[in-house]
Amino acid sequence: MSRRRVVVTGLGCVTPVGNTVREAWAHILAGRSGIGPITRFDASAFSCRIAGEVKGFDLNAYMTPKDARTMDAFIHFGIAAAEEAVLDAGLPTGEALGEELATRIGCIIGSGIGGLPLIENTHAELASRGPRRITPFFVPASIINMVAGHVSMRFGFKGPNLSVVTACTTGLHCIGEGARKIEYGDADVIVAGGTEATVSPLGVGGFAAMRALSTRNDDPESASRPWDRDRDGFVLGEGAGVVVLEEYEHARARGAKIYAELSGYGMSADAGHITAPNMDGPRRAMLAAMRNAGINADEVDYLNAHGTSTPLGDVNETNAIKAALGDAARKVVVSSTKSMTGHLLGGAGGIESVFTILALHEQKVPPTINLRDQDPECDLDYCANVARDMPLKVALKNNFGFGGTNGTLVFRRV
Repeated sequence: MSRRRVVVTGLGCVTPVGNTVREAWAHILAGRSGIGPITRFDASAFSCRIAGEVKGFDLNAYMTPKDARTMDAFIHFGIAAAEEAVLDAGLPTGEALGEELATRIGCIIGSGIGGLPLIENTHAELASRGPRRITPFFVPASIINMVAGHVSMRFGFKGPNLSVVTACTTGLHCIGEGARKIEYGDADVIVAGGTEATVSPLGVGGFAAMRALSTRNDDPESASRPWDRDRDGFVLGEGAGVVVLEEYEHARARGAKIYAELSGYGMSADAGHITAPNMDGPRRAMLAAMRNAGINADEVDYLNAHGTSTPLGDVNETNAIKAALGDAARKVVVSSTKSMTGHLLGGAGGIESVFTILALHEQKVPPTINLRDQDPECDLDYCANVARDMPLKVALKNNFGFGGTNGTLVFRRV
């Protein structure tokens, strides 16, 4: 059976730099940081008191207050991003779908952690007021697959419905697995991506206990600084990124606009340490994605990196890129949009895929901001501080997660 081509026809996001694709992309190209002091809770006792929070999000535009109380924030963000993507793609919904088309559209949207704030708050309620105070919506409000479930119910999509959960590779894996479903005929359209909302005491406290977070509390906008000599950890972010994937001929037949083609997907495992990455796993994920896409290293123009701003992770990814691309690594432009959004964990692959697709579509490489004193061990072109106009035909997108799980996507300009 020959593989069917997969293209991107819709984009949606909720991010620390904007709650629509248009707003977020404008701020990304301008190099504007979305990181600031934590407002979700009193963080005065924490070593890290900064995060990339979603700001000005109008929940009432998507659901009633009554319905909102039956879902944690990661579901709110996922629904909003999915709605923007579905509308952008011009897909019919509800009764306009018809039964046959409804069964050919699926949802694969995941989260790395899920409803952590709701779990924390519910436990506090249990401890102070007893088990009768636990809401009957507690479980469906906090489990990860309910994002895809709510999106399918909202729009009437009856095709494959699932959630991939692979830590910080979640959003990328959901998009890659969505492409697979289309390639091999299980669906014609998949709404895919990732979402996260863990700016909470346990979320921040847990990563801070690992010493994974930046403590540059007095200068939050400069705290996330991938590949800089003075980087001291990542900054936690929140939000969602969702794309509409569609079989190429299906998209052409309905006259859909096409942003890019998703032509390759690669996965691997480090089989090493639960949190510390190794170079070989990411290298093999990139090679697998390029092999799947049928491209050579010298065809890659841009790479949107995992680029978390951790001392070990940035050097490791740099070395993996050089090992995977060889001499061609020197001509590839690399950037980390986490320098502006922070690290969205399970949502990272979603929003960063949106930015990668837009880079190809608009021929603009987003910058890595706060790169003032480049680490000599990180010796590639990271598009420091200022966006760059340049011809782009092929882009890679990397994400890596705890447990040694790695993923790479290949996007082509159409």
